[in-house]
Amino acid sequence: MNAVTPAPAAAAATTAAPAQSQSGMNPRTRLLLEGPILPTLLRLAWPNTLVMLAQASVGLIETWWVSHLGTDALAGLALVFPGYMLMQMLSAGSIGGGISSAIARALGGGRRADADALVSHALLINGGLGLFFSALFLLFGREFYQALGGGGAALDAALAYSDVVFAGAVLVWLGNAFASVLRGTGNMLLPSIAIILGVVLLLPLSPLLIYGLGPVPALGVAGAGWAVVIASAVTAALLGWAVFTGRSIARPRRTRLQARLFMDILRVGAVASVSTFQTTATVALTTALVAHAGGTDAVAGYGTGSRLEYLLIPLVFGLGAPLVALVGTNIGAGQRQRALRIAMTGGGIAFLASEAVGVAAAIWPRAWLGLFGTDPAMLETGSAYLRLVGPAYGFFGIGLALYFASQGAGRLLWPLATGFLRLVVAVMGGLLALWLGLGLTGVFTALAVALVAYGALLASLVGAGVWFRERG
Repeated sequence: MNAVTPAPAAAAATTAAPAQSQSGMNPRTRLLLEGPILPTLLRLAWPNTLVMLAQASVGLIETWWVSHLGTDALAGLALVFPGYMLMQMLSAGSIGGGISSAIARALGGGRRADADALVSHALLINGGLGLFFSALFLLFGREFYQALGGGGAALDAALAYSDVVFAGAVLVWLGNAFASVLRGTGNMLLPSIAIILGVVLLLPLSPLLIYGLGPVPALGVAGAGWAVVIASAVTAALLGWAVFTGRSIARPRRTRLQARLFMDILRVGAVASVSTFQTTATVALTTALVAHAGGTDAVAGYGTGSRLEYLLIPLVFGLGAPLVALVGTNIGAGQRQRALRIAMTGGGIAFLASEAVGVAAAIWPRAWLGLFGTDPAMLETGSAYLRLVGPAYGFFGIGLALYFASQGAGRLLWPLATGFLRLVVAVMGGLLALWLGLGLTGVFTALAVALVAYGALLASLVGAGVWFRERG
């Protein structure tokens, strides 16, 4: 497969010196271009990692409280999880990464007016996509969850939760647009504060609305959805306040809409979205395989176990958002080798952190699963998943980190290609395992092999400098 030809804007940026003088450069931008790599990366990553773990705890809090409603409610949440995570990954990681990358490259290349104009373009893109997601899942949610194997009480629980959280989808998209603008300038603290405040609000709100208290009625699974919507609204409002009141280097200004600025975001974000769809398709299709092999209890176990894998996404995103800003700014300034060193440093950190989580989960699976229930079938399936797939988590971590770094570079063909490889190996391998009579053990082995292939191949390609090779 041939290397990607840089898009015109990115190619020009990699060969031109920064347009702004060093003396007039914003100190935050100067840090991205000149600071020592590891200390700078860790300095930017730690608050972001902390807040992403806090944000991930939203799903864990919900799962813990909902698990007390029974296995059907837990299975219903597992059915909704792939679609909701798709929305989160698209708005924060894919389109959000495109927003951060475009703003970082504009600031690195000294195009301050473009950076300001990109803010309004970003809000229009994410606002429109948020409305689209609401319509999609409100109209076709039942069919989607049935296709994943949902039925009976589990399907009813899935719809009760889904109809609420997707009604408020635009709040998630707008909140992540504001956060991505701030992260593209290298500001990781303000998004962190806003998201933590949203999580703090969720802690008492979720059980209150699920089980009720005094005049507040018990809403059951739907109450968990309402808690998420309210927390999302508060987070979006705080982040919007930060951007519109001038607490961002890139600020929204009255400007004419320009196709090239929409494309500057979407040429990274749209391609990254394909990778996100691959990840979600992998989870959705393997959920269907698990349902076919083991039924509702197995889906509950697999869904609960795989939530730990999804917990790695915000963990690595803590590194990923700084990687987008650092790599994008250095690419914009023509510092290609520094950008590559940043990417591989971030990938190495992500591998070690993710592998530590995976190995711990493989050794003590019930320490995780026991938080969410005691059903024997759920515990058995979840433990089998974690023992087989957990040791491959490090490869998922390095692949995901390099996906974010590739967003900053504007070079996403290789993460896309290796993500497709993961999808094929996981799904086709799982089907083959079922055909051979290997059951869930075979399905989970295929998932582990797919993660190793994904991370190892992408690391080899990026480390070899594939970003900068011309098409042959």
